Amino acid sequence: MTRSRTAPQRGRTRPPHVVVATRVYTPEPVAAAFRQEALVLALERAGAEVTVLTTTAPGAGSVRSRARKVSRWPVKRDSQGQVRGYVSYLSFDLPLALRLLLQRPMDALVLEPPPTTGMVGMVAAAIRRIPYTFYAADVWSDATDSVDGVPTLVRTAVRWAEKTVWKRAARVLTISPGVQHRLEELIGSRPSLVMVGNGIDTDTFSDQGGTGGEQGPYFVYAGTVSEWQGAGVFVDAFARVRATHHAARLLFFSEGSGRDALEARVRAEGIEGIEFRDKIPPAQVAAHLRGAVAGLSSITPGQGYEFALPTKIYAATSTGTPVIHAGEGAAHDRIRDNALGWACDHDAEHVAAAMRAALEGVDTDQPAVDPEHLRRWTLENASLAGCATQGAQQVLASLEERRSSDG
Repeated sequence: MTRSRTAPQRGRTRPPHVVVATRVYTPEPVAAAFRQEALVLALERAGAEVTVLTTTAPGAGSVRSRARKVSRWPVKRDSQGQVRGYVSYLSFDLPLALRLLLQRPMDALVLEPPPTTGMVGMVAAAIRRIPYTFYAADVWSDATDSVDGVPTLVRTAVRWAEKTVWKRAARVLTISPGVQHRLEELIGSRPSLVMVGNGIDTDTFSDQGGTGGEQGPYFVYAGTVSEWQGAGVFVDAFARVRATHHAARLLFFSEGSGRDALEARVRAEGIEGIEFRDKIPPAQVAAHLRGAVAGLSSITPGQGYEFALPTKIYAATSTGTPVIHAGEGAAHDRIRDNALGWACDHDAEHVAAAMRAALEGVDTDQPAVDPEHLRRWTLENASLAGCATQGAQQVLASLEERRSSDG
């Protein structure tokens, strides 16, 4: 019988070596980085040795995990310091191919989007004869379809690449019922699709600690600004609210393809009280959320992303701060059904009404949403550590399945 040259031999006692390939990793303050760090820690707790192959990040320095290491490689970043766009992706993916082939014997591979990374990892896993797990936090081909001006050839290629990677993976980890359902629509129901959920680091995003030192009531939008978020609705709504609540402010701690355009629009229209700030570390985001009237979240309707559950929802509720969400779908229903804040249509008047309700609750010292309920619900339903533990179990289960088939 032919054996994999990288699969562990029967009777060997060394821990399984899992390689995680991700274009972003902590300390970068983005959801994918948090998710992958939590998975690494969960794998290590389960007894695996882990190597992370990622990118150099400003201020990252030399970072090591408890069991193995984090290996960083320089990549092309945009003007906001993001690894975004297919030229940037390829600047990570092409060296990744060699990095994977030169790795010491490894037993399993975990891949983070985009689909180009998935394709590189899929080929490397086939050559190394190991199982790979793909973390499907969202559907990139749907996002590509929602952007105007993308050539049909690119749309078709992204869809084909994403579906091919999913179909050949030993496991595909999805973060919500909506994402799970969308994958089943695209490639059919199969045992390899496993919903592990998503959440937030409830230790960092805690209800205990400072509040950022801001003056007056304010709202916080922390995260990406792009076409599918439609964060401009908060600018429209806040302009209405500011007319009667002169001390209120709206703080954007964000990046993304739409941030500069939104900031330029605020300047051009002379809307006061809106501030655009650079990204800050997670602990500082948490502090600002603790002092906020509400956190803000949105999804543009009609672009096929109604299944998404933005992590910024959990970042707010974990600190005891309610959420104002603009848009239909899974996030709207979750906030409404669990009393996590205000679930609105993606409409400036509706959002403005929610902002006023949040401000009036603070003014009367009787918040409309109980902070203790928000924190408790998050601990029970959206702990990133718990989701990562399930993900780690699936990665190691795929390894055991491969060992059994090889044996």
